Amino acid sequence: MQKVLQAQYLRAQAASIFIAAGSSPAEAEKVAANLVMANLSGHDSHGIGMLPRYVDAVLEGGLTPNAEVKTLLDTGSLLSLNGQRGYGQSIGEQAMALGMARAKTHGSCIMALAESHHLGRIGHFAEMAVAQGLVSLHFVNVMTRPVVAAWGGSDGRYGTNPCCIGIPLKDQPPFVLDFATSRVAQGKMRVAHNQGKSVQPGLLIDEHGQPTTDPGVVVVPQANGFFGALMPFGEHKGYGLAVACELLGGALTGGGTWHHPTVSVRAVYNSMLTILIDPGKLGTQSAMETDALAFVEWLRKSPPADGVNAVQIAGEPERRARLQREQDGIEVDAGTWEEIVGAANKVGLSL
Repeated sequence: MQKVLQAQYLRAQAASIFIAAGSSPAEAEKVAANLVMANLSGHDSHGIGMLPRYVDAVLEGGLTPNAEVKTLLDTGSLLSLNGQRGYGQSIGEQAMALGMARAKTHGSCIMALAESHHLGRIGHFAEMAVAQGLVSLHFVNVMTRPVVAAWGGSDGRYGTNPCCIGIPLKDQPPFVLDFATSRVAQGKMRVAHNQGKSVQPGLLIDEHGQPTTDPGVVVVPQANGFFGALMPFGEHKGYGLAVACELLGGALTGGGTWHHPTVSVRAVYNSMLTILIDPGKLGTQSAMETDALAFVEWLRKSPPADGVNAVQIAGEPERRARLQREQDGIEVDAGTWEEIVGAANKVGLSL
């Protein structure tokens, strides 16, 4: 049975669990707020359902509460950082603050962040940048059990490797494109599995490399001990972008790439290459603002297709979801809530 819970309640409960797991109140509140914002934005895959995995990762020693980002190189417009396996919601914000300050000073910043624990919804960092009038590009790899098949392959070989681009629009909400390079996020399969639902065809292959609609094949080990895999989005083109995210987000940052047998740990590590650009320093601020708005308006004038209310741009569905879910509450399935209660019990709390 679904629970419908208010955002503030979820934030408070999650923060109490993170404090019990060793985080400072400030860090706990930041991580909790970030997770709940993902739920509010319609991305339950990156929301409160991640909490049990985070608690397990802390207890296993793979996630370090209260870690600070470490600067390895700072040449002004080039930053090399290490997240020291801290909560990505905190490490990512620390890294973005450094990178945005450099971009404001120098006009641009290329920032390599290695070895953060799960960064969560990458769109959050693009939203930070556009709020400062900056354009941002993010390429991320995922170091955990490989869950996405190579195009033409039959088993998992890499992670969901997100790509994100944020572009400010004058006097309008920004363009924020944020997506996994798999056909669907791994977390969405976890949610569907917990709800006992099948998923649409074309998203998954089973442990034998055959198409399936059972999300459990990528959530729990199958009879032979192996997992299935998610398919890449966009066929060979999406697969190519996923490989680019692995090479840029993993290899170029120094965070590492996936090329070894699976290990059974709960920690999820991300490395991220971020490019930040200040249009004002580039000298194209006015032209960009004018042309960006002209193009967006041109798109919106397209007659909508059958069954569609209006043409949208990236970021609009999330903003609409936030308004609705803040008012109506957030649905949490019984399986996910049971996992959250279990995580609380592991750190001595009773919800």
